[in-house]
Amino acid sequence: MENKWMKDESLKDIDPFKLEFLQALMFESNHLKKEQLLPFLMAVAKRGKEQKVSFSEEEIGKIVAVLRKEASPEEAAKIEKIMAMRSRK
Repeated sequence: MENKWMKDESLKDIDPFKLEFLQALMFESNHLKKEQLLPFLMAVAKRGKEQKVSFSEEEIGKIVAVLRKEASPEEAAKIEKIMAMRSRK
């Protein structure tokens, strides 16, 4: 997924550093298999804490809505898996 999603008007109030952080994560997770997602997400959580990056529920909702809109079917499926894992915690 290209970074054009970051320019969506609905994300204008989100710190650009946070959006860049997400874009980097999306790039890193591009070729992960299903069984690799959970360890990757754990590492992401740790990295987020180290860099003091956190997202409000409102920010997460806006970002996910934009990503779904811009995603290919494969990317949308990956988004759904990640959101399902997130809701189980």
